[in-house]
Amino acid sequence: MLRVVRHSKLTVPISQNIVLGTFLPMAHRLFEGKEHAASYWKYRISPSDGLIQHVIKFVEKQRPGPLFLALDVGCGSGQGTVLLAKHFESVVGTDVSPAQIEVALQNAKEPNITYRQCSAEELPFADSSVDLITAMSAFHWFDRPRFLQEVHRVLKPRGCLALLNYTLDMEVEYQGCSLESLNQVCKEFYAVLHPHRNPCLGPRSIDMYREAYNSIPYTEKEWKEGVWVKRSMPLSSYMGMVESFSSYQAMLREDPQKATKVSKDTCERLMSIMKVTSAETQVLVGVKYFYLLASKNGSDDLQKN
Repeated sequence: MLRVVRHSKLTVPISQNIVLGTFLPMAHRLFEGKEHAASYWKYRISPSDGLIQHVIKFVEKQRPGPLFLALDVGCGSGQGTVLLAKHFESVVGTDVSPAQIEVALQNAKEPNITYRQCSAEELPFADSSVDLITAMSAFHWFDRPRFLQEVHRVLKPRGCLALLNYTLDMEVEYQGCSLESLNQVCKEFYAVLHPHRNPCLGPRSIDMYREAYNSIPYTEKEWKEGVWVKRSMPLSSYMGMVESFSSYQAMLREDPQKATKVSKDTCERLMSIMKVTSAETQVLVGVKYFYLLASKNGSDDLQKN
């Protein structure tokens, strides 16, 4: 049974290193509508089993023996959370959005997973109680210095942090079709969305993760980028995934007619190149993941944890 505690704000040594740089002093709440939350579950591409397995191997190297508790912070509708279930005695997904948590609960099947609504910067867990904290395509929306302080507080000694995300340069493949022609259309779609990108993300969100990697003062760290994850899906699902992006949602709020037209025109152009008449035609969609892994310094009697 997971013990929930109330805690006062703590200042830990890690904060002196993390606050340096260009982190923004606030969290951003953009994914709270029920329709948007549902589209997350339906369309987003979660990390591959191979990528999750690499994270688990990193954790097992740092903390050999049974793994008890993992937190998936900013879990959204839970696609990534479920991937942790078979590796831990208990997994908790947390998100600030009640709509996202509602969708996650609707799709919850694993008995060792629970979900809680809370902010990433105030995690209701005891000091030194967690084996792994993940944030999958979420860290860039947090108040990052405060979140990293919380990570340091709740991780056990040698507990691990895994931050995963993917870049916007996704690729669409269709048998017998020019990869360059298809993805030129996709690039033009992304270019239309770019002016609607949230300013807090900067030109590229990957830079925030690199900055975090350099700022976290843990000895054991790993950084990797360019990890392709590919999924077969209907073309309509690829369109739905892009439409779930914050930039498209921003354009949809500002000019619904323009957003709908751009998406429709893009889909029709892709079908024309593919020489198909149905948006339900299967395509192969690839996203390029990058990740940061880090293990909290320290040692303890692992048999007691």
